[in-house]
Amino acid sequence: MHLHSTYSDGTGTVPEIAAAGRRNALDVVLLTDHDSLEAKRRGEEGWHGSVLLLVGEEVSPERENHYLAFGIDEEIDHEGLSPAQICAAVTDAGGFGFAAHPFSAGTQLIRGRGRGMPWRDLDCDGLAGIELWSFATDSGEQLRSWREAAAFVARPERFIEGPPELDVAEWERLCADRRVVGIGGLDAHQFGVRVAGRVPLRLMSYARSFRHLRTHVLCEELPTGELAHDRDQVYAALREGRCYLAMDSLAPARGFDFWAEGRRGRRLPMGAEESAGRWTLHARIPRPARVRLLRDGEEVASVLGASVEHEAEGPGVYRAEAYLHAHGRERAWALSNPIYLR
Repeated sequence: MHLHSTYSDGTGTVPEIAAAGRRNALDVVLLTDHDSLEAKRRGEEGWHGSVLLLVGEEVSPERENHYLAFGIDEEIDHEGLSPAQICAAVTDAGGFGFAAHPFSAGTQLIRGRGRGMPWRDLDCDGLAGIELWSFATDSGEQLRSWREAAAFVARPERFIEGPPELDVAEWERLCADRRVVGIGGLDAHQFGVRVAGRVPLRLMSYARSFRHLRTHVLCEELPTGELAHDRDQVYAALREGRCYLAMDSLAPARGFDFWAEGRRGRRLPMGAEESAGRWTLHARIPRPARVRLLRDGEEVASVLGASVEHEAEGPGVYRAEAYLHAHGRERAWALSNPIYLR
Protein backbone atom coordinates (compact mmCIF):
# COMPACT_ATOMS: atom_id res chain seq x y z
CA MET A 1 0.00 0.00 0.00
CA HIS A 2 0.90 3.65 -0.64
CA LEU A 3 3.11 3.96 -3.67
CA HIS A 4 3.72 6.45 -6.44
CA SER A 5 4.27 6.08 -10.17
CA THR A 6 5.36 8.35 -13.02
CA TYR A 7 1.88 9.92 -12.82
CA SER A 8 3.16 11.86 -9.80
CA ASP A 9 6.63 11.74 -8.24
CA GLY A 10 7.60 8.09 -8.67
CA THR A 11 9.99 6.78 -11.32
CA GLY A 12 8.13 3.60 -12.34
CA THR A 13 5.27 3.02 -14.74
CA VAL A 14 2.20 1.02 -13.77
CA PRO A 15 3.35 -2.08 -15.71
CA GLU A 16 6.76 -1.86 -14.02
CA ILE A 17 5.14 -1.60 -10.59
CA ALA A 18 2.91 -4.59 -11.34
CA ALA A 19 5.96 -6.56 -12.48
CA ALA A 20 7.69 -5.76 -9.18
CA GLY A 21 4.61 -7.07 -7.41
CA ARG A 22 4.74 -10.33 -9.38
CA ARG A 23 8.42 -10.78 -8.53
CA ASN A 24 7.43 -10.63 -4.86
CA ALA A 25 4.39 -12.94 -5.26
CA LEU A 26 2.05 -10.18 -4.10
CA ASP A 27 -1.69 -10.43 -4.65
CA VAL A 28 -2.54 -6.72 -4.68
CA VAL A 29 -0.74 -3.40 -4.96
CA LEU A 30 -2.53 -0.14 -4.19
CA LEU A 31 -1.29 2.85 -6.18
CA THR A 32 -1.81 6.28 -4.59
CA ASP A 33 -0.32 8.98 -6.79
CA HIS A 34 -0.42 12.53 -5.47
CA ASP A 35 -3.67 14.22 -6.50
CA SER A 36 -4.00 11.90 -9.49
CA LEU A 37 -6.21 9.04 -10.67
CA GLU A 38 -4.57 9.07 -14.10
CA ALA A 39 -3.79 5.35 -13.98
CA LYS A 40 -7.50 4.63 -13.48
CA ARG A 41 -8.46 7.08 -16.22
CA ARG A 42 -6.16 5.26 -18.65
CA GLY A 43 -7.65 1.87 -17.87
CA GLU A 44 -4.62 0.53 -15.97
CA GLU A 45 -6.58 -0.54 -12.89
CA GLY A 46 -7.14 -4.27 -12.88
CA TRP A 47 -5.34 -7.58 -13.09
CA HIS A 48 -1.77 -7.53 -14.44
CA GLY A 49 -1.12 -11.25 -14.64
CA SER A 50 -1.23 -12.54 -11.05
CA VAL A 51 -1.28 -9.04 -9.48
CA LEU A 52 -4.39 -6.93 -8.93
CA LEU A 53 -3.45 -3.26 -9.21
CA LEU A 54 -5.97 -0.90 -7.58
CA VAL A 55 -5.85 2.86 -7.99
CA GLY A 56 -6.45 5.34 -5.20
CA GLU A 57 -5.24 8.88 -4.65
CA GLU A 58 -3.02 10.51 -2.07
CA VAL A 59 -4.95 13.70 -1.48
CA SER A 60 -2.00 16.03 -0.99
CA PRO A 61 -2.40 19.51 0.46
CA GLU A 62 0.98 21.19 0.70
CA ARG A 63 3.12 19.81 3.53
CA GLU A 64 0.39 18.30 5.75
CA ASN A 65 -2.96 16.46 5.99
CA HIS A 66 -2.28 13.91 3.26
CA TYR A 67 -4.99 11.29 2.88
CA LEU A 68 -4.92 7.91 1.11
CA ALA A 69 -8.31 7.78 -0.58
CA PHE A 70 -9.80 4.67 -2.22
CA GLY A 71 -13.06 3.90 -3.99
CA ILE A 72 -13.33 7.28 -5.73
CA ASP A 73 -13.65 8.05 -9.44
CA GLU A 74 -12.56 11.70 -9.50
CA GLU A 75 -9.70 13.52 -7.84
CA ILE A 76 -10.58 15.34 -4.61
CA ASP A 77 -10.32 19.14 -4.75
CA HIS A 78 -8.69 19.77 -1.38
CA GLU A 79 -7.94 23.48 -1.67
CA GLY A 80 -8.72 25.18 1.64
CA LEU A 81 -10.15 22.05 3.23
CA SER A 82 -9.56 21.09 6.85
CA PRO A 83 -8.72 17.46 7.74
CA ALA A 84 -12.36 16.76 8.63
CA GLN A 85 -13.51 18.31 5.36
CA ILE A 86 -11.06 16.14 3.39
CA CYS A 87 -12.50 13.03 5.06
CA ALA A 88 -16.01 14.24 4.32
CA ALA A 89 -15.20 14.97 0.67
CA VAL A 90 -13.87 11.45 0.18
CA THR A 91 -16.87 9.92 1.93
CA ASP A 92 -19.28 12.04 -0.12
CA ALA A 93 -17.54 10.76 -3.27
CA GLY A 94 -18.30 7.18 -2.19
CA GLY A 95 -14.81 6.43 -0.92
CA PHE A 96 -12.88 5.83 2.27
CA GLY A 97 -9.33 6.44 3.37
CA PHE A 98 -6.48 6.63 5.81
CA ALA A 99 -4.41 9.52 7.13
CA ALA A 100 -0.99 9.19 5.49
CA HIS A 101 2.14 9.27 7.69
CA PRO A 102 -0.01 11.00 10.34
CA PHE A 103 2.72 11.28 12.98
CA SER A 104 5.43 12.65 10.69
CA ALA A 105 7.71 15.03 12.60
CA GLY A 106 10.43 15.67 10.04
CA THR A 107 14.16 15.03 9.84
CA GLN A 108 17.19 17.24 9.98
CA LEU A 109 19.24 15.11 7.59
CA ILE A 110 18.00 16.88 4.45
CA ARG A 111 18.46 20.62 4.69
CA GLY A 112 15.45 22.66 3.78
CA ARG A 113 13.23 19.56 3.61
CA GLY A 114 13.28 18.52 7.24
CA ARG A 115 9.70 19.51 8.08
CA GLY A 116 7.23 16.80 8.82
CA MET A 117 4.02 16.07 6.92
CA PRO A 118 1.59 15.18 9.74
CA TRP A 119 -2.16 14.84 9.91
CA ARG A 120 -3.19 17.78 12.06
CA ASP A 121 -6.50 16.56 13.51
CA LEU A 122 -6.50 12.92 14.54
CA ASP A 123 -9.73 13.37 16.48
CA CYS A 124 -11.69 14.79 13.55
CA ASP A 125 -14.99 13.32 12.47
CA GLY A 126 -14.79 10.92 9.58
CA LEU A 127 -11.23 9.68 10.14
CA ALA A 128 -11.74 5.92 9.98
CA GLY A 129 -8.12 4.82 9.64
CA ILE A 130 -4.46 5.79 9.77
CA GLU A 131 -1.19 4.68 8.25
CA LEU A 132 0.07 3.33 11.55
CA TRP A 133 3.43 2.22 10.19
CA SER A 134 4.92 4.20 7.31
CA PHE A 135 7.97 2.40 5.99
CA ALA A 136 9.76 5.31 4.30
CA THR A 137 8.64 8.15 6.56
CA ASP A 138 9.06 6.47 9.93
CA SER A 139 12.44 5.02 8.97
CA GLY A 140 13.73 8.21 7.35
CA GLU A 141 12.79 10.37 10.31
CA GLN A 142 14.70 8.08 12.69
CA LEU A 143 17.97 8.39 10.77
CA ARG A 144 20.58 10.34 12.69
CA SER A 145 23.45 10.36 10.19
CA TRP A 146 24.24 9.74 6.54
CA ARG A 147 26.00 6.55 7.61
CA GLU A 148 22.73 5.30 9.07
CA ALA A 149 20.94 6.39 5.91
CA ALA A 150 23.33 4.33 3.78
CA ALA A 151 22.88 1.34 6.10
CA PHE A 152 19.11 1.62 5.82
CA VAL A 153 19.17 1.73 2.02
CA ALA A 154 21.55 -1.25 1.88
CA ARG A 155 19.76 -3.49 4.42
CA PRO A 156 16.51 -2.02 5.74
CA GLU A 157 15.60 -5.25 7.51
CA ARG A 158 18.62 -4.75 9.80
CA PHE A 159 17.58 -1.19 10.66
CA ILE A 160 13.85 -1.43 11.33
CA GLU A 161 12.64 -2.73 14.69
CA GLY A 162 8.94 -1.84 14.50
CA PRO A 163 6.54 1.07 14.31
CA PRO A 164 7.43 4.02 16.58
CA GLU A 165 6.12 3.41 20.10
CA LEU A 166 4.61 6.89 20.38
CA ASP A 167 2.64 6.31 17.18
CA VAL A 168 1.24 3.03 18.49
CA ALA A 169 0.32 4.67 21.80
CA GLU A 170 -1.57 7.43 19.98
CA TRP A 171 -3.40 4.84 17.88
CA GLU A 172 -4.46 3.05 21.06
CA ARG A 173 -5.75 6.35 22.47
CA LEU A 174 -7.91 6.81 19.39
CA CYS A 175 -9.19 3.23 19.47
CA ALA A 176 -10.38 3.66 23.06
CA ASP A 177 -13.20 5.87 21.77
CA ARG A 178 -13.90 4.55 18.26
CA ARG A 179 -12.80 2.04 15.67
CA VAL A 180 -9.66 3.23 13.87
CA VAL A 181 -8.19 0.89 11.26
CA GLY A 182 -4.39 0.70 11.17
CA ILE A 183 -2.51 -0.08 7.96
CA GLY A 184 1.12 -0.37 6.92
CA GLY A 185 2.22 1.75 3.97
CA LEU A 186 5.46 1.93 2.02
CA ASP A 187 5.32 5.46 0.57
CA ALA A 188 7.39 3.93 -2.23
CA HIS A 189 8.68 6.24 -4.96
CA GLN A 190 11.73 4.32 -6.26
CA PHE A 191 13.80 7.47 -5.97
CA GLY A 192 15.99 7.91 -9.01
CA VAL A 193 16.30 9.39 -12.47
CA ARG A 194 14.30 8.12 -15.45
CA VAL A 195 16.17 8.42 -18.76
CA ALA A 196 14.85 7.27 -22.15
CA GLY A 197 12.25 5.03 -20.59
CA ARG A 198 14.63 3.44 -18.09
CA VAL A 199 15.81 4.16 -14.54
CA PRO A 200 19.56 3.60 -14.58
CA LEU A 201 20.05 5.21 -11.16
CA ARG A 202 17.62 4.38 -8.35
CA LEU A 203 17.44 3.93 -4.61
CA MET A 204 15.10 1.38 -3.04
CA SER A 205 13.44 -0.07 -6.11
CA TYR A 206 9.79 -1.09 -5.97
CA ALA A 207 10.83 -4.74 -6.02
CA ARG A 208 13.01 -4.20 -2.94
CA SER A 209 10.40 -2.11 -1.12
CA PHE A 210 7.73 -4.74 -1.73
CA ARG A 211 9.73 -7.33 0.26
CA HIS A 212 9.23 -5.54 3.53
CA LEU A 213 6.16 -3.94 5.10
CA ARG A 214 2.83 -5.31 3.84
CA THR A 215 -0.82 -5.03 4.83
CA HIS A 216 -2.50 -8.44 4.66
CA VAL A 217 -6.24 -8.29 3.96
CA LEU A 218 -8.58 -11.09 5.02
CA CYS A 219 -11.17 -11.22 2.26
CA GLU A 220 -14.45 -13.06 2.64
CA GLU A 221 -14.41 -14.48 -0.89
CA LEU A 222 -11.69 -15.67 -3.24
CA PRO A 223 -10.86 -13.49 -6.25
CA THR A 224 -12.74 -14.28 -9.46
CA GLY A 225 -10.65 -12.25 -11.90
CA GLU A 226 -13.49 -9.74 -12.26
CA LEU A 227 -12.26 -6.29 -11.24
CA ALA A 228 -15.36 -4.95 -9.48
CA HIS A 229 -15.82 -8.08 -7.34
CA ASP A 230 -12.18 -8.42 -6.40
CA ARG A 231 -11.73 -4.71 -5.67
CA ASP A 232 -14.83 -4.76 -3.44
CA GLN A 233 -13.39 -7.69 -1.47
CA VAL A 234 -10.11 -5.88 -0.80
CA TYR A 235 -11.76 -2.57 0.03
CA ALA A 236 -14.30 -4.19 2.38
CA ALA A 237 -11.50 -5.86 4.36
CA LEU A 238 -9.65 -2.54 4.65
CA ARG A 239 -12.74 -0.57 5.63
CA GLU A 240 -13.67 -3.06 8.34
CA GLY A 241 -10.18 -3.60 9.74
CA ARG A 242 -9.96 -7.24 8.66
CA CYS A 243 -6.27 -6.79 8.05
CA TYR A 244 -2.91 -6.90 9.76
CA LEU A 245 0.53 -5.37 9.23
CA ALA A 246 3.61 -7.52 8.78
CA MET A 247 7.30 -7.16 8.06
CA ASP A 248 7.45 -10.05 5.61
CA SER A 249 11.19 -9.66 5.06
CA LEU A 250 11.66 -11.22 8.51
CA ALA A 251 9.51 -14.25 7.62
CA PRO A 252 6.40 -14.84 5.50
CA ALA A 253 3.42 -13.72 7.59
CA ARG A 254 0.59 -15.23 5.55
CA GLY A 255 -1.50 -17.27 7.97
CA PHE A 256 -1.36 -14.91 10.95
CA ASP A 257 -4.81 -14.47 12.51
CA PHE A 258 -6.45 -12.96 15.59
CA TRP A 259 -10.08 -13.54 16.53
CA ALA A 260 -12.48 -13.90 19.44
CA GLU A 261 -14.85 -16.81 20.04
CA GLY A 262 -18.07 -16.54 22.03
CA ARG A 263 -20.96 -18.74 22.93
CA ARG A 264 -22.25 -21.24 20.36
CA GLY A 265 -19.14 -20.79 18.24
CA ARG A 266 -19.75 -17.14 17.42
CA ARG A 267 -16.58 -15.62 15.97
CA LEU A 268 -15.38 -12.01 15.82
CA PRO A 269 -12.65 -11.17 13.29
CA MET A 270 -10.11 -8.37 13.49
CA GLY A 271 -11.83 -5.01 13.32
CA ALA A 272 -15.10 -6.23 14.87
CA GLU A 273 -16.86 -4.28 17.61
CA GLU A 274 -19.19 -6.03 20.06
CA SER A 275 -20.48 -5.90 23.61
CA ALA A 276 -18.15 -7.33 26.24
CA GLY A 277 -19.05 -10.73 27.61
CA ARG A 278 -17.68 -14.24 27.60
CA TRP A 279 -15.16 -14.09 24.78
CA THR A 280 -12.02 -16.15 24.29
CA LEU A 281 -9.25 -14.45 22.33
CA HIS A 282 -7.14 -16.48 19.91
CA ALA A 283 -3.96 -15.65 18.02
CA ARG A 284 -2.37 -17.97 15.48
CA ILE A 285 0.88 -17.40 13.62
CA PRO A 286 2.57 -19.35 10.82
CA ARG A 287 5.75 -20.09 12.78
CA PRO A 288 6.85 -19.98 16.43
CA ALA A 289 7.55 -16.49 17.76
CA ARG A 290 6.89 -14.36 20.82
CA VAL A 291 3.18 -13.55 20.76
CA ARG A 292 1.65 -10.83 22.90
CA LEU A 293 -2.02 -10.15 23.57
CA LEU A 294 -2.79 -6.61 24.65
CA ARG A 295 -5.79 -4.93 26.22
CA ASP A 296 -5.88 -1.13 25.98
CA GLY A 297 -2.15 -1.22 25.27
CA GLU A 298 -1.26 -3.34 28.31
CA GLU A 299 0.03 -6.88 27.94
CA VAL A 300 -2.38 -9.53 29.27
CA ALA A 301 -0.66 -12.64 27.88
CA SER A 302 2.66 -13.55 26.28
CA VAL A 303 3.88 -16.92 24.98
CA LEU A 304 6.66 -18.38 22.88
CA GLY A 305 4.95 -20.53 20.31
CA ALA A 306 2.63 -20.53 17.32
CA SER A 307 -0.70 -19.90 19.09
CA VAL A 308 -2.21 -18.43 22.23
CA GLU A 309 -5.67 -18.16 23.72
CA HIS A 310 -6.87 -15.97 26.58
CA GLU A 311 -10.18 -15.19 28.24
CA ALA A 312 -11.12 -11.56 27.62
CA GLU A 313 -11.00 -9.60 30.86
CA GLY A 314 -14.07 -7.45 30.37
CA PRO A 315 -14.40 -4.41 28.11
CA GLY A 316 -11.31 -3.27 26.23
CA VAL A 317 -9.53 -2.87 22.93
CA TYR A 318 -7.73 -6.15 22.30
CA ARG A 319 -5.06 -6.86 19.73
CA ALA A 320 -2.13 -9.22 19.06
CA GLU A 321 1.52 -8.73 18.18
CA ALA A 322 4.20 -11.21 17.10
CA TYR A 323 7.96 -10.71 17.40
CA LEU A 324 10.90 -12.55 15.88
CA HIS A 325 14.56 -12.46 16.82
CA ALA A 326 16.48 -11.46 13.70
CA HIS A 327 19.72 -9.66 12.88
CA GLY A 328 20.83 -9.56 16.50
CA ARG A 329 17.64 -8.34 18.21
CA GLU A 330 13.93 -8.85 18.61
CA ARG A 331 11.85 -7.13 15.94
CA ALA A 332 8.14 -6.57 15.35
CA TRP A 333 6.91 -9.09 12.81
CA ALA A 334 3.10 -8.82 12.71
CA LEU A 335 0.50 -6.54 14.33
CA SER A 336 -3.22 -7.19 14.24
CA ASN A 337 -6.01 -4.68 14.05
CA PRO A 338 -8.03 -4.67 17.26
CA ILE A 339 -11.19 -6.39 18.37
CA TYR A 340 -13.31 -3.87 20.28
CA LEU A 341 -15.28 -5.19 23.27
CA ARG A 342 -17.26 -2.26 24.62
